[in-house]
Amino acid sequence: MATPRGAVTSLERDRAGTAMAAGMAAMAAALRAWAEAAARADEAARAALAASAPLLGSLASLAAQMRAARRLPWEATPLGAFPELRARLWQKQRGAAEALLEQLGGRREELRAVRDAVGAAGSAALRLYEERGPAELGLEAVLRRGPPCPSLADVLEGLQDVERFYRHLYLESKLLLQRLSLDSLADVEALPQSWERILERCKENDVVQDTLLKVSLFVENHRELSCSPGS
Repeated sequence: MATPRGAVTSLERDRAGTAMAAGMAAMAAALRAWAEAAARADEAARAALAASAPLLGSLASLAAQMRAARRLPWEATPLGAFPELRARLWQKQRGAAEALLEQLGGRREELRAVRDAVGAAGSAALRLYEERGPAELGLEAVLRRGPPCPSLADVLEGLQDVERFYRHLYLESKLLLQRLSLDSLADVEALPQSWERILERCKENDVVQDTLLKVSLFVENHRELSCSPGS
């Protein structure tokens, strides 16, 4: 006996609704995982940036001392009687500067780890969306936004903005530190000012906190909808 056409349509609609609900639940779980990773990464990035500031200040002060030692007319002072003292002082100062540069390299690697962690979490969420796609989730659901709640499309765009932010932060700090050379002490002295400009741009950029808020609102809205009667 043939199934009535209306019953088939209703069954297909129910299946589509079930698939969409499952897809949205999976996306909400992936976004929760992203938010946890992003919050940890933001804390780690702030710590790395804060830890870099005193290292850069010490390095700049040391560079100033090294420049002063270079300009000192050793032969015209009582120190001229100890010609090996100048070389020993220079070696000691250079060793201390290289140790500071090594510590700064560690902070740079922490920023790289932040970039990688955020990128991996974002890629996982975007990959899940690509697997489910608008065909399963429904284009209307992907684009739907309410007064307090952003759309899924808004949230996914925010994830990519955060990934770009950390990628740029790492690249900017990497290039700054790579350009450093103890053969150019004037540039080393100017380090704190260059780093401060990077910090100011980071402070002015609210993309991480804005996106964390978007994710929180979206996930909470999904939870309320899934718990409501008839869902």
